[in-house]
Amino acid sequence: MASSSKPKRIYDVFLSFRGEDVRNNFLGHLYKALDQKGIYTYVDSEELRKGEQIAPELMMAIEESHIAIIVFSEDYASSCWCLEEVAKIMDCKEERDLMVFPLFYKVDPKEVRTPREKYRKAMLKHESKFGKDSEEIKRWKKALFDAGSLSGWHLKDGDESELIQGIVTEISTHLDRTPLHVAKHPVGIDSQVVKLKSILNLESNDGVLMVGFWGQGGIGKTTLAKALYNAISGIFKGSCFLANVREASKDGKGLVSLQEKLLYEILSLQQTLVVSSVDRGINLIRERLRCKKVLLILDDVDHLRQLNALAGEGKWFGDGSRIIITTRDKHLLTCSDIDQVHVYEVKPMAYSEARELLSKYAFSTHKILKIKTDLVDGVLDHAKGLPLALEVLGSFLRGRREDEWESTLYKISTAPNNDINDVLKISYEGLQSNEKEIFLDIACFFKGWETEYVKKVLEGCDLKVVIGLQILIERSLIRIESRCLQMHDLIQLMGMDIVNQECDDPGKRSRLWLCDDLLDVLSYNMGDCIVKAIVLEPPEPTEIYIGPHDFTKMRRLRLLILHNVHNSFQVPIFLSNELRWCRWDGCATFPEFSSGKKKLLGLDMNNCSMPVVPNYLKVSIYLH
Repeated sequence: MASSSKPKRIYDVFLSFRGEDVRNNFLGHLYKALDQKGIYTYVDSEELRKGEQIAPELMMAIEESHIAIIVFSEDYASSCWCLEEVAKIMDCKEERDLMVFPLFYKVDPKEVRTPREKYRKAMLKHESKFGKDSEEIKRWKKALFDAGSLSGWHLKDGDESELIQGIVTEISTHLDRTPLHVAKHPVGIDSQVVKLKSILNLESNDGVLMVGFWGQGGIGKTTLAKALYNAISGIFKGSCFLANVREASKDGKGLVSLQEKLLYEILSLQQTLVVSSVDRGINLIRERLRCKKVLLILDDVDHLRQLNALAGEGKWFGDGSRIIITTRDKHLLTCSDIDQVHVYEVKPMAYSEARELLSKYAFSTHKILKIKTDLVDGVLDHAKGLPLALEVLGSFLRGRREDEWESTLYKISTAPNNDINDVLKISYEGLQSNEKEIFLDIACFFKGWETEYVKKVLEGCDLKVVIGLQILIERSLIRIESRCLQMHDLIQLMGMDIVNQECDDPGKRSRLWLCDDLLDVLSYNMGDCIVKAIVLEPPEPTEIYIGPHDFTKMRRLRLLILHNVHNSFQVPIFLSNELRWCRWDGCATFPEFSSGKKKLLGLDMNNCSMPVVPNYLKVSIYLH
């Protein structure tokens, strides 16, 4: 099923008010303050308020707004127009997730809710005109009661300018919670979101509910979690989506950074709250959020320590909070005491949805290509409802002729291991050699690295990076997020598997990223070594014995990056003249090169003692 259409949002704020009370003073100042902050605000003109019936333009403006502010002034209820506005606003709050804030302008909130004093006189006058039990009166009274019961602002005799600044700050905070990008083609998402809303029991504020999304990699857990976050975050006092928890918590400070982000986003802080340690972060989360109704989504969790640091117990958060965890490990959810009723298994797409998703990626709306139904069915059969496989295969097949579909399907069908890895590999096999090299380097080494730095490295290795990255993005093999290179775990594992399948002997593989493999290569005769790139980043400082000429024997080595790697023996290390890029953090002595022409274009020897500048640095060379 295709994703249903969402409410179209044009205005940031809709202002509902009684013009005679506030138009030329308070309202003008509020509108100007919002406008100066770049908040697009709807204020009607006098012309629209002529006649008894509310203008359709106003009705549409309410529907197309993110937030409505109702300025309850003394004579607000005397206007049928205003009462129709507040009724429409409250309808949109229920039906379209419109955020509503009342502003009690020199009026007591109880006067609006009951109603009393001028509000009571106004309603009696309306009753005499429309009838006490008329539908209009019932709607208006309910709308006044519901709106008057909401949390908002109250001004009696205080400083109006101070109140306006407070309003602008809070509205800005809510608008800063921009929706997450869900997917290019969110097929089948809405029906699952409806089901999950029921599981979450959002109407209840009794206690805290933890829910787990479980399923294999590439099945769409993160996509579904993002869609749910967009749909329900507005009803919570604070919300946070922590993406890639597994990846982000790898290094020593990863969990601390996640704790800081959690507090920053949920509390809407102006600057990050510094957390000194994981234990301190746990205490801060408990202290600051124990009375706050929050929505927290922890995406891609793979270890209990991550949960213990970010959402160890429900009592850390206020009643009505919802904690959602996405993971491939069902046992992790069991260990977290999440009962089976609240574990949602994300399953492969149904045939009709899978076909629709494949079509959206594979077929252009501008260029009609006729592809036999059995070929499309064959691709669907091998993708087996996995959204990632459908996206990657569809992107690969887009714009291709029928004979190319046949060739692709044949490759899939004759693969010895007919699993998702083989399906994903088809997209790799369709790349040119330049893009293959770039893809394998990213998969084995550079996932999560800053894009511009990786560009410099790969350009230094004589690869055509700009076009290469663009092609990989178009094929849905990589993406750029927050200026960093990212790829799905399954695609990364596929790339690593391609290198591992080159040979059982690590010395006859093109890339090394594990310490054990490098040790294996260094311990044997490397006369036929074909290693082209080595990038080691062990989590803890690691000592490896590297002989003076071990790297010179790697005659094809173009890239060497070592972090947290130290040579056991303090001897000069010689590097091959073929090397294009070298980075060795903390190397004890500066490496040497053999005489002759060198191809080195990038060098980073951070924290290296260099009493004398080597001669090869005096020639034309880029020092990173």
